[in-house]
Amino acid sequence: MDATVSKRWLLARLYEPEQTIVDCRFTLGKPDAGRESYGQEHIPGAVYLDLETDLSAPVSEHGGRHPLPDPQTLAARLSKLGIGNDTRIVAYDDESGMNAARLWWLLRYLGHEQVYVLEGGFSAWRAEKYPVTDHQPVRVPSTFTARVQPQMLAGMEEVREVSRKSVKTGSDGSGSLFESAVSSGTHASALPVLLDSRANDRYRGLNETLDPVGGHIPGAVSYFWKDALNADGSYKSAEQLSEHFTGLDKEREIIVYCGSGVTACPNVLALERAGFKNVRLYAGSWSDWISYEGNPVATGEV
Repeated sequence: MDATVSKRWLLARLYEPEQTIVDCRFTLGKPDAGRESYGQEHIPGAVYLDLETDLSAPVSEHGGRHPLPDPQTLAARLSKLGIGNDTRIVAYDDESGMNAARLWWLLRYLGHEQVYVLEGGFSAWRAEKYPVTDHQPVRVPSTFTARVQPQMLAGMEEVREVSRKSVKTGSDGSGSLFESAVSSGTHASALPVLLDSRANDRYRGLNETLDPVGGHIPGAVSYFWKDALNADGSYKSAEQLSEHFTGLDKEREIIVYCGSGVTACPNVLALERAGFKNVRLYAGSWSDWISYEGNPVATGEV
């Protein structure tokens, strides 16, 4: 099954007991807005998970603006909401799917495969006059056991080494073969690609409003996450996404990052839909990268 589901698909299965719908609406700079919107109206049966208090750990010196939550803490929160290891989860938001994709990625990181993102989000659901309610369901607690998949993550030290080697060999991340080899003797084409998911102006170091330093990780290439979506907020087809990611080798490892590890997740979903099999997340992303004194910063195009 694909990583996304349509509104019609969800409507037909709205009250199935093995399913939990999760509202992930959240507005940066307005931390209470998502929960308030959920309280006013939401898809029937939906529970609420907050980006900053549920799907992130508290901010510290390193780890970025939205550090990954502790797996056991998140597992306990899911259990309290009645979500177990056999529960099918459908996530939605109203931010083009970025927070829903964060939950999609986190659950897969915890070893849970039955998780999907609702195409178009809440506004599209409401525009079709599908049912909404302000009733908050009573949930019977369940047991969610985290089975962490560490291979889905890339750490800062690894990213720094990939960046250093990419710059040294002149790799542009396009998947082209290079005559030069890195110091280890590995050809540049074997290096992972660093993929920046932010808007291109932020990648180039312009109009940075969220982080104290603008620019990108040296050697990274720019693929804005919203370019993987159609105008209605749904994801492009596998064929369209393959064309969108033209220049990237599907056999090559991709390490995806953004500003804080949230909008990288829709790009992870899009890459996997396009047929990329080895995609990892640098969870701390740009806001973590610049928290380490001495990490280099690039501006302009790659």
